[in-house]
Amino acid sequence: MKIVSLLPAATEIVCALGLRDRLVARSHECDHPHDVRDLPVLTRARVDSSLPSAELDAQVKRIIAERLPIYMLDEARLASLAPDVVVTQEACEVCAISYEQVVGSLKRTAARARVVSLQPASLGDVLGDIRAVAAACEVPERGAALVDELQGRLRAIARGTSRPRVAVVEWLAPPMLAGHWVPDTIEAAGGAPVGPPAGAMSPYATWDEIRALEPDAVVVAPCGFDLARTVEEALPLRDTLRGLAPAVLLMDGNAYLNRPGPRLVEAAETIAAWLAGRDVPSERAVPLDALVSA
Repeated sequence: MKIVSLLPAATEIVCALGLRDRLVARSHECDHPHDVRDLPVLTRARVDSSLPSAELDAQVKRIIAERLPIYMLDEARLASLAPDVVVTQEACEVCAISYEQVVGSLKRTAARARVVSLQPASLGDVLGDIRAVAAACEVPERGAALVDELQGRLRAIARGTSRPRVAVVEWLAPPMLAGHWVPDTIEAAGGAPVGPPAGAMSPYATWDEIRALEPDAVVVAPCGFDLARTVEEALPLRDTLRGLAPAVLLMDGNAYLNRPGPRLVEAAETIAAWLAGRDVPSERAVPLDALVSA
């Protein structure tokens, strides 16, 4: 069986199911586990992800206004690979290539491929997607085992006795609050999410509107940014961020919160430790105060 993954979270799911050897291609954003970077790349973006947040946001909006696809797919290479399973998504046209593009391309190039489209709106949906990918790849028992393991880790998270109010900032310029599966992840970490409910789209919000939510803690995890990029963009806003809540955590959102895959459990474990006053892995997150006081 040959599998193509056009979504970073899907690549992580496929590999967590023990199917790395069956992956034959990936999207340009798939980077975990590290060895998937050796696979052929089938997508590219029209946007320049190195731009500052405000410019990147404006570029995305301009492309959408012009009714152009944000991502392009290498149809010729897809056809040459002749995959049996293609995993894509329908959750966000900004985050990855659209479902319609993929289906249209497959009709022209690899019609026999089975399409698995992920559309998670909650943490429970993410676990369901793991089962769906496992079933499509003919290893349903591995999917059940992986879900059981992840659910066990979620149940084992050490939570404090209180439930601090937590806001998650998903973009900095302009500010956005995180929806979809992120509120569920905060719940799993022992927090009380404030902002959009679980399953809702991520809305734009002003700093005043976020402050009005009266969070006890704020997690800053810009979509698509690793920890170094998050720190780079957050430090100029440190006074604004410190004015939102008594505690602010800068997190590698790209790896742990933005992707609807297995590492959401690591995100919940990390946030739970931080809320309880314990140290967090430095490769995942860093408290803002630790940077400001350094």
